[in-house]
Amino acid sequence: MPESIHDVLPPRALSQSAEAFIEESFQFQEIMMMYSSAIREVRTKLEILNDDLTMRNRRNPIEFITHRVKKPVSIVNKLRKNGWEISASSVVEHLNDVAGIRVVCSFIDDIYDVAEMLGSQDDVTVIKIKDYIQHPKPNGYRSYHMIVEIPVFFSDRTQNMRVEIQIRTIAMDFWASLEHQLKYKKHVENEEAIYQELKDCATTIAQVDEKMQAIRRKIESGMDDQELTPKEKLERLGNGLMRPNFSN
Repeated sequence: MPESIHDVLPPRALSQSAEAFIEESFQFQEIMMMYSSAIREVRTKLEILNDDLTMRNRRNPIEFITHRVKKPVSIVNKLRKNGWEISASSVVEHLNDVAGIRVVCSFIDDIYDVAEMLGSQDDVTVIKIKDYIQHPKPNGYRSYHMIVEIPVFFSDRTQNMRVEIQIRTIAMDFWASLEHQLKYKKHVENEEAIYQELKDCATTIAQVDEKMQAIRRKIESGMDDQELTPKEKLERLGNGLMRPNFSN
């Protein structure tokens, strides 16, 4: 018969092991809460920026924001892969991507504007940047990645937490989502040919992004607020598209 845990470990050791497990579980739950809080902090900053830019520029640069906290099994696998201790403290010390936010913008210019304004805030420290728009990955992937560190205020302390932010256009997000789905399909025939087709699609999408941005610039260069009628100004203000001028 297989041995029970009571046969393998004496009562004293079993008690100590259970206490250690409970303590480690509590610590892990705590840091997951901390990462979730960090996401809320960064997301709020991005939403405020978007609201402000919408008022100033009469359009919202951010289409939508999504987020996720890395799953426990993925955290353990990454720690094990790199030879790091599997513990709550090791997660905070070694991993930068436990908390992740994806920001989807309308245009390429918006990506850099949002990234610059977020990174210039007093309580945001930019740890690392990877610009996969200027330097795409070999498979064609394009996006702007930031690792930032922000203070999160809890009941008994302030903790600096790191968050990974991926900023991309709608077209880039569409391509990345489909590529991710297809990459994990098993037993795919003509895999190399499909890989090349995906890369070609990424190039086409990048060209579309550039063309759409050029069109937007042409449209904006011909716009002049002074040409709007009072009624049009009020309508735009009511829609949250124009910042009121209180100096008059």
